[in-house]
Amino acid sequence: MLAVPLAPAPAQVTRTAYWSRLLPALAALACVTRIPSFVRPLWNPDEGYLAVQARLLAQGGHLYETVVDRKPPLVPWLYEAVFALCGSGSLAPVRVLAVLAQALTAVLLASLARRRWGDTAGRAAGVLYLLVSVGLNPEDAQAATFEVFILPCTAAALWCADRGRWAAAGAAVACAFLAKQTGGAVLLPGAWLLHRAGTPRAGAVRLAAGFALPVGCAALATDPAGFLFWTVTGSAAYASFTGSELHVLGRCLGNTAILAVACAGLLPPVLRTLRTTRAAADLWLWFAASAVAVAAGFHFFGHYYLQLTPPAALLATAALRHLPRERLTAAVLTSAGCCALFLTWGLFAPRPELAHAQRLAAALAQRTAPTDRVLVWGMHPETYWLAGRTPATRYLTAGLLTNYSGGRDGPQVGEAYAVRGAWPVFRAEMAAHAPTLVVDDSRGRPYAPPHIPTLNHLLASRYEEVARVDGAILYARTPRG
Repeated sequence: MLAVPLAPAPAQVTRTAYWSRLLPALAALACVTRIPSFVRPLWNPDEGYLAVQARLLAQGGHLYETVVDRKPPLVPWLYEAVFALCGSGSLAPVRVLAVLAQALTAVLLASLARRRWGDTAGRAAGVLYLLVSVGLNPEDAQAATFEVFILPCTAAALWCADRGRWAAAGAAVACAFLAKQTGGAVLLPGAWLLHRAGTPRAGAVRLAAGFALPVGCAALATDPAGFLFWTVTGSAAYASFTGSELHVLGRCLGNTAILAVACAGLLPPVLRTLRTTRAAADLWLWFAASAVAVAAGFHFFGHYYLQLTPPAALLATAALRHLPRERLTAAVLTSAGCCALFLTWGLFAPRPELAHAQRLAAALAQRTAPTDRVLVWGMHPETYWLAGRTPATRYLTAGLLTNYSGGRDGPQVGEAYAVRGAWPVFRAEMAAHAPTLVVDDSRGRPYAPPHIPTLNHLLASRYEEVARVDGAILYARTPRG
């Protein structure tokens, strides 16, 4: 007797048809919105920092020991893995991963919105998120850096918490934290959903265990003491804005205004139905926690604002479902128009700092051998990567040695404000493997060598000026050096 195959359930057919149409559309939109990211070799110094870190790790370096940063290890490891597979000469493979990260974030948001509010809401959430995700200065929105890889982790954390999968939600929060510390902000809406679920004790244990296990493994895989210092306890001076209040306020207002333009299609429905959407308490908590994450450290760089875009897209979706259908169409069209403006900006805006770094790297490569160690005293670690030269120190920018990190223009810049213990280590490195060439790329900023006694003495006693490139000064070691 022949077995007759059972027909798939109607709900399963509907689900399959829904995603078979939506997934390709979201993937295509993610690719379109990330086109500008492929037109330049680098977008910002964070990409350069990660590229140099990945090369040093591939050469046997150890994170938080032979190369350091104030960030958790997940994204440096990601860069290292990509370089191992595809080579370290281009960031294009990493940019492909950034496209996938954005597409995955959109899919998770669409799934969450569909579960709560239906098919149309799912499509709207995914599309609106991708349209506003590029609504910042292109060097912030198009770079494949920490925040881009936070986003799918935070969306996954809320997706899991919404379904009561507490261990998986904890693991997703851990991945967000390990991409960048501020990713842990999504724990707040997750905890709210846990409270609302009515089983807080058992769920809290699973949530905590899911978070602690990946973080503990990452600490053990690096150096536990170094992991704690560089990700948590060693950044007190970095988080202060004393003396830079107007500088910080200007950046905050500027980047807030830029993102508001990108969200022009989302803001009216959210504001119009604010009272109604208060029911989505977890989304408001997610947005508020993300806003605190943006403000953490008082730097307000544009890429920090990316964490606001997933909850903003969901809040807009929640608002639009209460309004006539034409309001949804207007929101999508407005967001698409703003997205087109930002993509045009990304494709055609000049990047003078990249051109400067390229010229400086060419001069550096011309005057040194591939095996030589060099020191670039500035805030553009990409110079090392572009020149293909090894840094003479674990500190890839002057920021860690002077607290200029974040573009501080106030008085708290100098040796006294460095990361604790950095200068003794720096002096030991200069003695152990003195750089063949030193590049002073400070160009009159507060961390210029005349303001840094140790570096000024090093240059005066062991080096001599040999060239100038775009305002940067190149120093070669003298015979007595």
